Amino acid sequence: MKFSKDIARGREKFAPLPEQLVLKSARVIDPEQGIDDLFDLAIENGVIKSVEKDATISPDFSGEVLDLSGKVITPGWLDLHAHLREPGREDEETIESGALAAANGGFTAVCCMSDTNPAIDTQEIIQYIKDRARGLLVEVLPVAAATKKREGQELTEILDLVGQGAAAISDDPHPILKSEIMRRVLEYSRMIPIPVIVNAEDASMTGKGYLHEGFVSTRLGLGGMPSVAEDLMIGRDLLLSEYTGGLLHISHISTKKAVELIHGAKQRGVKVTADVTPHHLALTDEAVLGFDTNTKVNPPLRSEEDRQALIEGLRKGIIDVIASDHSPHSWEEKASEFIYAPFGVVGLETALSVASTVLCHQAGMDIKELIPKFAVNPYRVLGKTPPAVAAGQPANLTILDPSARWTLSEKNLLSKSHNTPFIGWEMQGKPFGVINKGQMFFSAR
Repeated sequence: MKFSKDIARGREKFAPLPEQLVLKSARVIDPEQGIDDLFDLAIENGVIKSVEKDATISPDFSGEVLDLSGKVITPGWLDLHAHLREPGREDEETIESGALAAANGGFTAVCCMSDTNPAIDTQEIIQYIKDRARGLLVEVLPVAAATKKREGQELTEILDLVGQGAAAISDDPHPILKSEIMRRVLEYSRMIPIPVIVNAEDASMTGKGYLHEGFVSTRLGLGGMPSVAEDLMIGRDLLLSEYTGGLLHISHISTKKAVELIHGAKQRGVKVTADVTPHHLALTDEAVLGFDTNTKVNPPLRSEEDRQALIEGLRKGIIDVIASDHSPHSWEEKASEFIYAPFGVVGLETALSVASTVLCHQAGMDIKELIPKFAVNPYRVLGKTPPAVAAGQPANLTILDPSARWTLSEKNLLSKSHNTPFIGWEMQGKPFGVINKGQMFFSAR
């Protein structure tokens, strides 16, 4: 029996999961259980009934069967770092459109950062986001501001925000410049416990910069953002984390020195984790030479030496997570001159494909090595148990097509914004679909 409905390929909404569904002949990779083999999955009423090799389907079976030969099934993915803009900039993204973009990129959960307008600094805003996300396939996890209005001056009611459902604390994309404030936030993180997600940047050194400080910035005659501005703040935050015992997560690291500092801190037992974005793995500041505002990101695209260090740090496990830093902006804002355009690119829908292209097909990693960076470690950072591909567990699954070759165009994107430097890129590997909360969605390419 074949899968009889081309459901969810209308790309406009999530579809109900059939009451009975069998996923046939997929390579199942679940790092937590040590699974990497071909299996058939039977799902009933949104729960995994069995995971078997060469399962026999009864002739009177009335459900749906989907042949997934050549595909990979993993536990559902979590993106640790996305800016979903609602409330405040619904023209750029909403909770619903962000959830669709996340599902289209293979994610079944996403952390929405605190830089909304108003900021996520009250229980009411957290509840608003939870209400807006109710009923969606993708779980939306609010990240609460560390300081009121994200101004870095006065702590929010952190305990109340966590009690209301905040999954982490962060003022990103603002750095917390005052060391005493950062110390107190880390102390709270140790008590709860909950991670503090930081943008490591000494803003006094980067305020007049637009790209990485180096040969390219000099050639273009534009103010640079030195790598030491990131390294200095990482060094400070690591020392504060070591002193307080707080849980530090350093987001979107971009320098070779950052990898070295984090490695050394982990060896000393500091409670630190880190993530890297696909665009920092794929691009260098050379991409800025054409003044494409979609290459303007913060932290900026760095040197080739930095890029290679990030890949090696990921391979060695120094970097724990690949996160999108999904930052939608309107076409009008990104269409301005380079120095006036906002920082950021959309990344939820290209994270897998860019990472697969760069890490698997260029750097020689196996897709198996990427799965923990998307499906396991993000949950561990938040102190949560990752989903499992196991009988009796809710069906929370990401399905990949690692051998697919395709070219990204705007029509492939479900985000309300399309500010990405990867339009026209030939990709290898793509999401195929997701299953969660009794719903399913298949990516259309």
